[in-house]
Amino acid sequence: MANTGRPLSPHLQVYKWQVQMLSSILHRATGIVLAVGSLIIVWGLAALAAGEQAFGTFTACAASPFGMVVMVGWTLAFFYHLANGIRHLLQDTGTGYAVASFVRSSWISIIASIVLTVLVWGYVLAGGHA
Repeated sequence: MANTGRPLSPHLQVYKWQVQMLSSILHRATGIVLAVGSLIIVWGLAALAAGEQAFGTFTACAASPFGMVVMVGWTLAFFYHLANGIRHLLQDTGTGYAVASFVRSSWISIIASIVLTVLVWGYVLAGGHA
């Protein structure tokens, strides 16, 4: 690399971790998780259309311990991406750019996604719908 005399961008080790960084990274990561996890939904719908035996195989996989971890993780990714997307939508109106407001809304996105995930899975597991 040629020495241009310009400063180089610092690496992640230089920065102090903040919730704003975490929310940005999580938003990108949950977008990827949702895209990949959508294949599971397609598999479930295809199995439902294919008949009782194929859907039984899908539900057995989804109800396994690994399948439950994947489904809960996908739900958490969904709710985080939704909450953070709403936060970004509000910021698109020009509100919430003050540092204190930005930090607060980042924490709200994280906490809301956890609470919504617990509520949904509490309902599903308590009702025997899993």
